Amino acid sequence: MNGVLFFDGACGMCTRSVYFLGRRDRTGNLRTEPIQAPGCADRLGVAESHLTDMAWWLDESGAVYGGAEALNAALSVVLGTRVPLLVYRIPGIRFIQNAVYRWVANHRYRFPGTTPHCESHPGDC
Repeated sequence: MNGVLFFDGACGMCTRSVYFLGRRDRTGNLRTEPIQAPGCADRLGVAESHLTDMAWWLDESGAVYGGAEALNAALSVVLGTRVPLLVYRIPGIRFIQNAVYRWVANHRYRFPGTTPHCESHPGDC
């Protein structure tokens, strides 16, 4: 499984999380891009107004996942196993992860992070 994780490049916590995943990437296949990159909405098939709602995953087949499912897809690539994505798809687990993800996403600017990606790499955004 390969794809691209699109994250909020203006968010320090989001940037820190992406860097954390990148440092633990066992496969070397994790690719990330900020949602602020030009043409991102078109690539994902998502309205510009919804890009910042959540993280997004675009897999090699063209399927798009959002939120907790997107992070589980990225974690699956990092670990080299589909287990995180399979566990996410268990109905009770999915409900809990989606609720936690939604809360964190709605409060993400309040969490400590690092210099946001778009601030340190303005050419990407």
